[in-house]
Amino acid sequence: MLTAARLGATALAGLLLAGTAAAPALADTPSPSAPAAPAGIYGKGDPTYDGVWRQSLALTALAGAKVVPAESTVSWLAGQQCADGGWPSFRADTAAACDAKTEDSNATAVAVQALSTLGGHQDAVAKGLQWIKANQNADGSWAYNPGNPGDADSTGLTVSALLATGTDPAGVARSGKSAYDGLAGFQLGCASPADQRGAFAYQPAPDGALAANALAASQATLGAAGGKLPVTNTNRVDAAPKPLTCAAGATEKTVPRAESAEAASAYLVAQLNANGQHLMQTMPGATPTPDFAATSWAVLSLIQAGHPHQAASAADWLAGNGYAWAAKGKSGTDASAAATLLLVAQAAKLDPYNFGGTNLVQLLIDAGPAPKSVPSAAASAASANPDGTKAPGSGITEADDNGGFSPIWLVGIGLLVGIGGGLLISLNRKRGAHQQAAGKPATSSTEDKPEGDEQK
Repeated sequence: MLTAARLGATALAGLLLAGTAAAPALADTPSPSAPAAPAGIYGKGDPTYDGVWRQSLALTALAGAKVVPAESTVSWLAGQQCADGGWPSFRADTAAACDAKTEDSNATAVAVQALSTLGGHQDAVAKGLQWIKANQNADGSWAYNPGNPGDADSTGLTVSALLATGTDPAGVARSGKSAYDGLAGFQLGCASPADQRGAFAYQPAPDGALAANALAASQATLGAAGGKLPVTNTNRVDAAPKPLTCAAGATEKTVPRAESAEAASAYLVAQLNANGQHLMQTMPGATPTPDFAATSWAVLSLIQAGHPHQAASAADWLAGNGYAWAAKGKSGTDASAAATLLLVAQAAKLDPYNFGGTNLVQLLIDAGPAPKSVPSAAASAASANPDGTKAPGSGITEADDNGGFSPIWLVGIGLLVGIGGGLLISLNRKRGAHQQAAGKPATSSTEDKPEGDEQK
């Protein structure tokens, strides 16, 4: 029988989904010429901006669930690789040569991690590693597209890719600056306001100033903590993360490597605590909204840094609210979001077959070609709860044992109603908006990454 919390989750998810209906449908409304999702890919939406990204996350997450994917899904990802070793966001015509300017460090980083996790793809991984090394900037960082200024997200993801291949980021350098040096260039030190110290900026402003950015901090911290996908760290530090130690009047702009992950973790924990155990997305001129992607990456980063206890409440928040993010739009399941939540569930040691009432494993399986095989646990879970991929509580046909909503859910629903629709779950992110939130305009047309950046 359904619990009060389960029934409350239904109503809350419904309100969240209703809110998204009023948001601009950027990724859900592709242009008339947008390509359909090709065979072999997870998700049915336009793959132009996130095809490789979502495929890589899906394969990585399903590998953690012991699902053996269809060969077509792996060959599709491998076939997207360019001759020089990089991956673009999506190649509609793999027979045509790649445009080097459109190759994507983020796509390359997660593709390398996915193929490393799957095993048996040494040549593709080696070529990807070669591309990564060849496209490092002089300051040690990586840009989203080659030839542009670096950013924290791209650098952090690339550091994780290096670690996935067994490569020490400290030994990957350009002009004497290592990958860790490149990452350090985006972290706020003692010269910054106390509540921003340890955070990462997306990019420096034109005057060199750094402004804390939630998504940049959540993704870059994983690399700073020596992590990669999937996050499997079981080490833990019982104490809360230590904020950056700064003497009175300290003016240091950089954070020592030894303190980087702890300082970033302390910033993330403070932000989670201040915002109801989730991070916020602030778009210019819009009401701040919960940022599911940033919150997910924050959980992964905190667990990698040895702070699973501090990540637990945020993981629970994602379990209670994430369905609206993962199963959105006319194209059905958002494979990138579903995969990210599955990675969170696995890292946080939560039940992926009952993540806030959702069977994440089956949700992701159903978004792509039928797998070669699934573990017995997956088959049993799907059989026991055939409604597990539907909106939480959508199969309710009887009264709750407890006769109504629990007080916690009533508070949550009341908050949403009281805001009057202002709390719209923004499912569409743009690189340009990301830069504006960091206080920096887009540096070039290729840096203004369109809709596919929403999950990163």
